[in-house]
Amino acid sequence: MPYPLIYLSCARPERGRQTDQSAAMSIRNDSAPTENQLVARNIHRFRRERAMSLGELARRSGLSKQTLSKIEQGLGNPTVDTLAQLGGALDLPARRFLTEWGTPVYVQRHDEGSWNAHAEWAERILDETYGSGYVRTLVLTLERVGREPQVIDPHPSGTLHHLYVITGKVRAGPVSEPIDLVAGDFARFPGDTPHLLACLSERASAHMVTTVPQVRQFGPTVTSSGDAGSVSDRDGAQATP
Repeated sequence: MPYPLIYLSCARPERGRQTDQSAAMSIRNDSAPTENQLVARNIHRFRRERAMSLGELARRSGLSKQTLSKIEQGLGNPTVDTLAQLGGALDLPARRFLTEWGTPVYVQRHDEGSWNAHAEWAERILDETYGSGYVRTLVLTLERVGREPQVIDPHPSGTLHHLYVITGKVRAGPVSEPIDLVAGDFARFPGDTPHLLACLSERASAHMVTTVPQVRQFGPTVTSSGDAGSVSDRDGAQATP
């Protein structure tokens, strides 16, 4: 049965940010995107990954910029022929536009969260995801380096990173749309595309949960010393940060 992953903070809430206890049991309902929304999201994503302007995509596909703009906003109703033209321009099979690849980036800033008060603690729900599979929880310490941040290769399809910054300033997210985060910020971003995780302050610390859906089951991956082993999908890709 699907289960929610709920991440809690035991810090005392700020005045004015407290909500009643009944709100703690609410679960956000993320409805599935419509086909037009899915096509819009994917075309925008693949175009950005190729550093291609809307005008360049229009030139390569033979479609007008106005038509492309409507499609990327989810307002158009592209035909099979239109998707084929876009696939040719982006060097992708048209079916890629109708498949969920990764997820939109979701950011909750430190001053945006709602706190739920209990008798002995307060909790701030950062995010909820549903499904089953491999879950890995990490506490990260980062230091600034004097070079361009390393691009992390894509993990298995459907991988998500859930990052909460504890101290310092961090840049994270897809290479095409990285986000700068400070202490108290939370972001969820796809790990199945090239992505970044870099320290912008002298030092930083963060809590990261990585989820990978429907991976094969393996034997124990934690050694007697408590070190977690990496988990691979059937193609041998590892789900590490």
